This record gives sequence, C-alpha cells and structure tokens, in this order.
Amino acid sequence: MDEWCNEVPKELNFKLEAENTQKVAKNLDYRSKGASAELSKSHVDVLVPEVLQSTEKVLIMVYMDGVRLSDVAKLKELGVDMQTLVESITRSYAHQIYVDGFFNADPHPGNFLVSKVPPFKPILLDFGLTKTLTFTKKQALAKMLLACAEGDYAALLSAFTEIGLKLRMDMPEDVMQVTNFFFRRSIPGKESPEDIKQWTKENEERKKRFQEKQKEEEENGASLHRSPVDAFPGDIVFFMRVLNLLRGLSSMLGARVVYLEVMRPFAEAALFSGNVLGSGRMLETESWVHKTPSHSSVETKLRELLLNLGREDSILGVQVCVYKDGKVIIDTAGGVLGKFDPRPVQPDSLFSCFSVTKGITAGLVHWLADQGKLNLSERVSAYWPEFAVNGKQNITVAHVLNHTAGLQNALAHELKTDPLLVCNWDETLKKLAAAIPETTPGTKQVYHALTFGWLCGGIIEKASGKKFQDLLEEVFVHPIGLNGEFYVGIPAGVEDRLATLSLDTEEVKTMKEAIEKQQAAQSLKFLINPAERFSKPSETMMKSTTPQSSFGGEDGMSTITALPVLFNTLFVRRAIVPAANGHFSARALARYYATLCTGGIVPPASLSSEPPLSRHPHKPFEKKSVAKGNKKNGTKKPDRNTRHVVTDIEAPQVVEPSPSARIFLNTSIHDAFLAAGEYSKLAYTDEKFGLGFRRITSGDGSSTEVIGFGHSGVGGSTGFCYPAHNFAIAITLNKLSQGGVTAQIARLVTQELGLPCPAMYSSVNADRGPDMTGGVILGE
Repeated sequence: MDEWCNEVPKELNFKLEAENTQKVAKNLDYRSKGASAELSKSHVDVLVPEVLQSTEKVLIMVYMDGVRLSDVAKLKELGVDMQTLVESITRSYAHQIYVDGFFNADPHPGNFLVSKVPPFKPILLDFGLTKTLTFTKKQALAKMLLACAEGDYAALLSAFTEIGLKLRMDMPEDVMQVTNFFFRRSIPGKESPEDIKQWTKENEERKKRFQEKQKEEEENGASLHRSPVDAFPGDIVFFMRVLNLLRGLSSMLGARVVYLEVMRPFAEAALFSGNVLGSGRMLETESWVHKTPSHSSVETKLRELLLNLGREDSILGVQVCVYKDGKVIIDTAGGVLGKFDPRPVQPDSLFSCFSVTKGITAGLVHWLADQGKLNLSERVSAYWPEFAVNGKQNITVAHVLNHTAGLQNALAHELKTDPLLVCNWDETLKKLAAAIPETTPGTKQVYHALTFGWLCGGIIEKASGKKFQDLLEEVFVHPIGLNGEFYVGIPAGVEDRLATLSLDTEEVKTMKEAIEKQQAAQSLKFLINPAERFSKPSETMMKSTTPQSSFGGEDGMSTITALPVLFNTLFVRRAIVPAANGHFSARALARYYATLCTGGIVPPASLSSEPPLSRHPHKPFEKKSVAKGNKKNGTKKPDRNTRHVVTDIEAPQVVEPSPSARIFLNTSIHDAFLAAGEYSKLAYTDEKFGLGFRRITSGDGSSTEVIGFGHSGVGGSTGFCYPAHNFAIAITLNKLSQGGVTAQIARLVTQELGLPCPAMYSSVNADRGPDMTGGVILGE
C-alpha cells in the first residue's frame, strides 16, 4: 500500500505522463539507436503515440486508429495472430524492465490497441503509472529470471538479497518452486481452472511444510512469526503486477507464452552490462582477476595466463592457490561465480569440486587408522556388521580405498531410477550393505566413481561413532584452520558464496566424439572376437554402464550434460556425498594438501590472504546457546540434514591453528596414502590409485616415478602435492572441461618453480584420469 500510494498520484500530472511517453517511445525505438547483437533477433516492434502538447491537466497526442485488445472477435476478423501479438507486447515489457529500467506499471487491456493494418502492431498507451529501477535492481531482477530458468539456487537466493527480498526461513526449494510458478507460461483461459487447481494443491503442500518449519523453530527456541518474508521491496510490487496483467492478456487472447524464453534475451543483456563480463559477455580485463597483491613473480605470470584463458572463453570462474615450503606463493581468484551470476569470484568463494572430495574422505580413513580406531587390512564388516552379506565378507578397508572392492556399479540401477538417492545418506549405506560385488574383491582396480564415498563414509561413521561431517570438522577443518571454506555437504548460510557449475560446450563435443570412438572400438573388438563379450563381463559392464551414466545417459553424454543441473541444486549441495560434493575454496584445499605434504604438520597461517582464511563461522546459523527442548521431554533429536535459521548468530572469528598442530602421528603416512613400502601389499600394484589417493607420476617421459599424490574432479578442479619438494597446489573451476585449462595452469606453475610436471598434465593428450574426462567411460 505504501508503494501504491506513492506512485498512483503521479498519474494525475499529464505533464509527467507526456515525459514518460516520450521516454518509453525513445527507449523502444530500436532502429534509432541500433539494438545490441543479443537483442537483434528479439527486437521490439511496437507503436507509441507521439506527444504533440501537454500541460499538467491536458495531454494531446497523435491519433492512432486501432482495435481494442479486448475486442477478440474483431481481432480474429482482421486475421491477427494472437500468439505473435502477445509475444510482441511481452518483449516490449521485457525491454522496458530489463534493458531500460523504466516501465509502464499498468498494462491492463484498456492500455493497448492493435493497428488495423498488417503486420498488426501493438499500440502502447497511458504511461501515467511508471516505475524506475536502479541499475542494481534491474540486474537483480534479470538474475532472478535467469536463475529460475537455469535452476540455479545460489544465484536465485543472491538475486533476492540484491532485490531486497528477505526470506525468514531456509526453504530454498520452495522458493525456486514459487519463482518458477511466477514466471510460468501463460495458458488460454479455458485451461486455467485446472492450472489453478494444481497450483492450489502445491500451495497447500508448501503451506504445510512452512507450518512444520515454524513449529520446529519454535521448539528450538526461535520466535514464531506468521510471515515467511522479513522484508518485501517496493520495486517488486509493480514488477509482479506487470507479469500478472500480461498473463491475463495472454489468457484472454488464448495465447501460450513461455515467459522465461521470451524475456530471457533481455534479462541476459541487462545482466552482462557493466560487470566483469560486459555486454556481449566480452571480458572486462580490468576487473576479471580479483585485486589482491601478487605473492610472487610466478603468480604474476599465472594471472596473465588466466586472463588470456578468460579472453578465449576457456574459463568462467577460477581460483588457484600454491604452497611452497609452507608458505603461500600463489592465491589468485578470477572470473565470475556463474554463467548467469556475474558477481566476481572471491578468494573465499566455494566451488563444487566433484571427486576432489575423495582425497578428503580418504584422509579421514587414514586418520582413523593413524589413531588406532581401524586397521586398513581389516575386513569392512568388522566395523560395519551389516556389510558381511552377498559375497562381501572378505572386502577390506584397503580394498575400498584401492578401488578394488568390486562395487563400482552397486547403485547404478537405483541412481538411474532416482538420481536424488544421492541425497539420502542412510538409504545409500543400506543399499551398499546389501549389494553384490561384480568382480572378486582385491583382483582388479576399477574406479568407484560414487560408491567410493559412501563405502568410506560408512566405515568412517561405524569406526568413529561420529557423524561424517562432525568428524571432518574435528580432524581437519578446525585444526588446519579451514573454517567456512571446506565442506562436504554445505550448511545453510553459505549460498551467497557458491560458484555455479556450467559446461564448456566445445569440450562437450570433444567428449562426445571420444565416447563414440571408444564405443566403436569396443564393438569392433567384439566382432573380431565374440567370446570377448562374455569373457570379462565386469569390464564390459564398466564400459557401458558406469555409475555416471546411471544418472540417465546410455552413451554417457546425458551424464556429462546433467551433472551441472543436478549438482547445482541445493538438494545435492547439502547432501553428504563423500565422493563428489565437496565445496572448497582453492586456498582451503591447498592448505589441506600442504598439511598432508609434510606428513600432517600444519603450516603457519598466511598473513597475506585477504580476506583471511577461516574468517567465516563454519556453521553460519548455529546458536550460541543450547536450543530449548520440546514441550514433552525437553529434548529434540537433531536432524543431520537441517540447519536452523536463527538470528542469534555467532560472530565470525578468524580461527588460527595451533603452531604445534600435527594431524598424523605415523611417520610413514605418505607410504600409506600411496600404498608404498610396507603398505604395498594392501593395493593392486602398478595402477593409478594407491589407498584413496591418485598417484602422481613425473611427466618428463623418462621415468614413471611416483612424485606425489592428490585427487582430481570431473571438469578440471584438482588438488595434489609433492612431499619431497614441500609443494601443494589446488585449482578450482566452475566451467567443466576435460582438464585442458588445469593442465596449462599446472605446467606453468611447475615449470616456473623448477618442478616436474605431473604426467597427467604434461601434454594436451595426457592421461588425466577418470575424473578429468567425465568418468570411467573415458578415463579407464
């Protein structure tokens, strides 16, 4: 009401309306100003009457003869294409809102005419009620539409923050659902009752979930409010009104308009104007690399390389951090958080790093062994009794770490049927406990793309008696000083720092060609020797039905293209998937490997990092005091996947690790990671993986010497170290590729430091392992 009362009286001043009319006419005349290339195919071709004279009480315009929009019979008689007409009107409003930031806030049927001669252009009338958007609000509304179109939860929530819309409860899935409904396609009026019926049903379900959330918060000591919104910006009132009135026009004329598609080009033009990626998404070099002092000459050269890769559109967002001899010599961030989230990447931004996560999960298993809480050669069933069924009785912890457990496809069928099974921790462990190995344990190393994480996770929880995430905090996050930048399953409250995944479309084509060649070669092999198809069933199954393809693609390509969609959702980001959903900053990941590099000695805190590492609370919405119990017995069982959003938030403090902190006691811990020395008998020899970590070999061509260990992730993110050189590096990327960008970064850094380059990055066609190329289908 405040917004309405502030704006409506302006309609009584015709002098102001004349100015508004002239401004809109000028803005929509694409021919006079030359439309951008992005809008050339979606130009606005409408008519606006010319203003002849105006005073505060009188407005005289050129008379335009047309048919009223509500006269459907006459429009049909003239042969007007209703669909084209409504889309033209919609484009004109998309231009006003997203490009101009100045729009008519009153698009009811009486404010339109349709010209009586072909091509029957819409005539826009009555600009008394207009609304002006600031540059920031215009971009935020554009981001909201595009985030909705892409299913990008992180961008949607940041758009709401930028708009000024503050939600009281942490219910992002419902927010996405409501926003999708807000931008839903229009349908003819006769179909509306069924549409409203479905919406009412969904709304009742949302209302029920909201009430349950309110009750839960009340039981945990939070105040009870009825409204799910804390702040509602006035600007969005008329924006919503415009969309609702446009939908009414479409319904009246029997048109179907997909608003997300029609309005998208205009939203994109607005979003990429004046940001790191400018109009046309050309790189704005001045602000592409985050402005922090360079730590070394190597970092200066690296930044130039990253800038060139950005100009070539090979990088969207990137972080690189390098430790040498316990000191940070590179800590660089560049690019943007997402394809439709042009906020610049910061050093503390969080990247989804896929199987880089395995290196952290493996570290926890080794820590438990180091503390005497488990034995690597012991059977899994000794800690996890339910596991000792269906031929799994002799699978050891070492088999799991070495990818020789034979359970590489244990959940393939289930994940193909229900991809969101990855979010159900207890159910995945239950299914793995009942699974049947497809190869004899300990006889063949076959990459366990997803099952590795849950197998290790089950062992970790059973052996420690603690939840996976709690142990991660206790063992690595707090002692090393990684607070707020090192997660496997994110908590609520970090969404504004999330980088959004996208695909490098050119590299997807290359992946597809590689898959087709491999499948053709496999078919030829079977033609030459038909018995081969049955001689090694486990291997052929691995080639044709990988854990990745279980997400829905028979040829593996559906998997690759579906990964960003699935792993951008907050369902998956918040789940515990210890093989694939780690969220790290490069500087936190590099610090982890710098600690492992020295056998567990934590390096000194970097005084040059800005902002400081560990400045964020690890659980942003945890209360200082113990929550109140429920009314019955004063206690409440905690939900491991729920974070309670409250106002009593602990003040962020930089957590500095103890100078004497040491993570591992075993002086031969590196041999344990690599399955070397006394641990070699626990591994399938001469393969890429030791005990949980990828063995890094020299790339000089003269030797296959193992020089380090680490783990990469599909799309390019990686972390590894060289113990003999006290060197650790981490690279995070949000534009998924086959690893070419990672290889260029690794080659430059190692060359400048006089270190051997990893074999997997030594050349364009080097073997980068299963996770650098999209999974077993390409890597093994």
